[in-house]
Amino acid sequence: MAVRAGVIGAGSWGTALAALLAGKGYAVTIWSRGSEVAEAINDAHENSVYLPGVKLPDSLLATTDLAAALQDPELVLAVVPSHAMRETMQKAAAYVPPTSLVVSASKGIEDDSLATMHAVIADCVGCPERIGVISGPSFAAELAAGMPTVVVAAAADEAVAERIQGYFAAAMLRVYRSTDVVGVELGGVVKNVMAIATGVSDGLGHGLNARAATLTRGLAEIVRLGLAMGARLETFSGLAGVGDLLLTCTGDLSRNRQVGLRLGRGEKLDDIVASMRMVAEGVRNTKAVKRLAEQEGVDMPIVDVTHKVLYEGMAPPRALDELFGRSLKPEFR
Repeated sequence: MAVRAGVIGAGSWGTALAALLAGKGYAVTIWSRGSEVAEAINDAHENSVYLPGVKLPDSLLATTDLAAALQDPELVLAVVPSHAMRETMQKAAAYVPPTSLVVSASKGIEDDSLATMHAVIADCVGCPERIGVISGPSFAAELAAGMPTVVVAAAADEAVAERIQGYFAAAMLRVYRSTDVVGVELGGVVKNVMAIATGVSDGLGHGLNARAATLTRGLAEIVRLGLAMGARLETFSGLAGVGDLLLTCTGDLSRNRQVGLRLGRGEKLDDIVASMRMVAEGVRNTKAVKRLAEQEGVDMPIVDVTHKVLYEGMAPPRALDELFGRSLKPEFR
């Protein structure tokens, strides 16, 4: 009997993962907030809004009814923007069977609580031991096009991480596993802030030296925050750390990088956000990451100047002056 999977969220990444699972022969139903997307998936077998031009498996079903999407699934995949995760999963909780494995493929931190998506889902559905995450360097369009992609699945219990690994591993998707949920999630969140910073630098024409410096010192900030929150150092040298950072900061399919590029070229944040159909998580999460750093007593100067550019009226060229004007110090503490 085919594995039953319910996918909550029909954006580009949710659709790409749902298509992958359906392509493995699973019985997959994807929930969409809007009827336009659901109808396009069912009728044309294409998500023309968020993943245009990609033929989806005929077996993939879409619905706007959460109960219908969660008909006794073995696997529940949550792929909604971080700011909508709690509201959505509170509604979904009534339909998630107590035996289902729940996996977050969303990268973000909740604004008010500063909770990761794993923690938010656990609050909503209970049983944190059955909740995992999947993260790593992955553009939805490339995965959906059948291009080779490698990610990491994490859960506190290695047996659960291994189950997630098995569910998602496919011909062109290689999945590693980890038990460092905190590290895997933080890597996926903070890299979005660094992608905005890198984009600003590139948009200003600062060159490749500056890009390499932003990536390297950005990684140092991610590591400091991660260690303060109990993550393991080696996680940040892996797919959810260096891997995702490199992709998001340098790949032009990155929405967060595009935000930074446009800021560096002189556009206003409100205009940039208004022009984007899909969410650039780093814009919202810069606030949360800054608050997390303050809460943990961690120095994150790139996050600080990115916050100033986004929310405090700092002109992008001033960000470099502020970073270069800091006191000199050892590279490693």
